[in-house]
Amino acid sequence: MKLPLAILCFGFAATTAVQARLELAWPTPNTAYLEGRPIEAYIQPTVSGDPESGLFGCVRSGGQQFHEGIDLKPIAVRDRGEPTDEIFAAMDGVVRHVATKAGQSSYGRYIVVEHPSATPACYSLYAHLSAVRPGLRAGTVVQRGEVIGTMGRSAGGYTIPRDRAHLHFELGLVATQSFQPWYERQKFGSPNLHGEWNGMNLMGFDPRDFFDRWGAGKVNDVGEYIAQLPVAVTVRVVASRTPDFAVRYPSLVKGELPPGSLVGGWEVDCYWTGLPLALRPLSALDVIGQRSGTVKIVTVNHDEVVGHRAISLLRGRGAAQAPGKDLLDVLGKLFGPVR
Repeated sequence: MKLPLAILCFGFAATTAVQARLELAWPTPNTAYLEGRPIEAYIQPTVSGDPESGLFGCVRSGGQQFHEGIDLKPIAVRDRGEPTDEIFAAMDGVVRHVATKAGQSSYGRYIVVEHPSATPACYSLYAHLSAVRPGLRAGTVVQRGEVIGTMGRSAGGYTIPRDRAHLHFELGLVATQSFQPWYERQKFGSPNLHGEWNGMNLMGFDPRDFFDRWGAGKVNDVGEYIAQLPVAVTVRVVASRTPDFAVRYPSLVKGELPPGSLVGGWEVDCYWTGLPLALRPLSALDVIGQRSGTVKIVTVNHDEVVGHRAISLLRGRGAAQAPGKDLLDVLGKLFGPVR
């Protein structure tokens, strides 16, 4: 199969590294990012027209809305203005979820691929597709650069105009394999149609920043990238069970389990989004005096907390500072009900 130019460019970077690296592919045919051109050449903005509104972070509605991926604009369109750009798998992996009914998610038609060759095994997500490649289904093994769908503007509950068609692209980690109990506790009033691959269970990091650091040779793998992300807050959670997050991502667990696996709790380093960066098991003696299911703030890096108004990481001030709603949501997915 002929590789797209995006593959050839990133493949060259991979072969020049001294140690083994992940091999990456840009997920669209647009080579503007690989050529180092300004973001206007490859990022699709919102109706505001501000290119930064298509980036990762608190970039929308005056900083009040969080965007957990990047929006990539098309370069090829049909006569009526609909995009025809093929979408490529960013890494070797296994398709875990294919949502073909556009109205069942704000992602529209979307695909989630898990990448076991990465450490930890991250996911990539490709949303707002006009079509999924025929025959693609959960369990399909795909290679870096393989075509998996076609760019579009499908969505659920809202309309993406033709002139703002794009690929919403995410990279991240999955909070829990026991997502359904958390979902039911929220009493949303609608069924979960996507299992653990529901967007509320997917915790993204900045894909563009990851590609930037990878392309510059600053990281070789996802774990190296996560290790470079600054800790915004460290919390102590009283929970005796080992979360499946720690089992699935053992490289993020720091330190040894207490003798006899008698875990009393966990210290968790979190990014400003709430994404767990590291988990340290604690013995029962470490959490003595704390009630099961309680969360205690250990340290706060205020420089990493401020400026992200769309994320409720903390509430209160000083000694009264406590976990905010978004942080409790993440910890609730990992450990069950917490407070």
